Amino acid sequence: MSVVAVPGSKSVTARALFLAAAAEGTTVLRRPLLSDDTDGFAEGLTRLGYDVRRDADVWLITGRPEGPAAAEADVYCRDAATAARFLPALAAAGHGTYRFDASAQMRRRPVAPLTRALRSLGVDLTHGEAEGHLPLTVVADGIKGGEIELDASLSSQFLTALLLTGPLTAEGLRIRVTGIVSVPYVEITLAMMRRFGVTVARDGDTFAVPPGGYRATDYAIEPDASTASYFFAAAALTGRTATVPGLGADALQGDLRFVDVLRRMGAEVETGPDATTVTGTGRLSGLTVAMRDISDTMPTLAAIAPFADGPVRIEDVYNTRVKECDRLEACAENLRRQGITVETGHDWIEIRPGTPKPVEIACHGDHRIAMSFAVAGLRTPGTTFDDPGCVKKTFPGFHEFFARVRADWGV
Repeated sequence: MSVVAVPGSKSVTARALFLAAAAEGTTVLRRPLLSDDTDGFAEGLTRLGYDVRRDADVWLITGRPEGPAAAEADVYCRDAATAARFLPALAAAGHGTYRFDASAQMRRRPVAPLTRALRSLGVDLTHGEAEGHLPLTVVADGIKGGEIELDASLSSQFLTALLLTGPLTAEGLRIRVTGIVSVPYVEITLAMMRRFGVTVARDGDTFAVPPGGYRATDYAIEPDASTASYFFAAAALTGRTATVPGLGADALQGDLRFVDVLRRMGAEVETGPDATTVTGTGRLSGLTVAMRDISDTMPTLAAIAPFADGPVRIEDVYNTRVKECDRLEACAENLRRQGITVETGHDWIEIRPGTPKPVEIACHGDHRIAMSFAVAGLRTPGTTFDDPGCVKKTFPGFHEFFARVRADWGV
């Protein structure tokens, strides 16, 4: 058995940074994720004038409920969708002129649902080039609040950005949502807001966020469940056992539900109060599964699907087409290059059993494509990657870490 100490959650770290910056007092974050995305988010807060002190596994952030200390700032969000979507909303609640830009990859990803919502609240916001995409400029003069409608069918991050900003408005927000995806990520947001002193009332698709601000706290970041999926899948694929401490029955992250998919495929799964363990049984069964709410783990399943004894059909994952790349097509492309029969549709992919050939995986600059096919490489020696370094987005030391687990298992 291997005990796998997975790094902290990217999603939780990003939300914690926003909440700490918005809270009254100094927040202590314990074991946050240090990756390119979270480093970019923290650097963005610093450029906005927040006091962020980082020392190994403990970060201290002194909040400013009134908004950024800087009257003017240029923020480069790198590849980080959380920074590109959360920070403009945070800045809009302050007073000043703030410009946001990002990498070419992030510029291609949409922010339109969020910027439309902010404009409906009276925020002076302009896109520098393509409408609905970065770069953008926010001329902030506080947010009164009120009622808005939000299309969250492409990403739950748009809803999270508004939920997090709600307590900083003068009157609070009432948000009616259409087409929401990745609901578990919204649940993470609501749970973390409660820890910082704000309770959101939900009535169906309507969220009522009260004004009044946040309170600083001492907050421990749990391990990243999306990252854990690679080690759970590796155990199921190779007949080994992987235990991830810190992800137990009360974990915030919905992506831990990926182990339920592995259980349906034949793996043994044990979820205790403080850890989850997956043991491979030597077989993987085909299945049909809707992954709308855990779509970040879709590439993990797609990469190992050829080793199942029947077809694996993954449905309701259209939003994976607007991630760092079109993940659904990226998985299909790589599997076909490996000699696997694959069919795709608007929001689904179906993968037939087969024996993948070792090829160079086209990562498309996407960390999840690289890490997912690294797992499948356990059964396909000779697999290589055109951009192995793209994993720095969420797990800079992934390949070395994965090699140690592989050596421990003797595979």
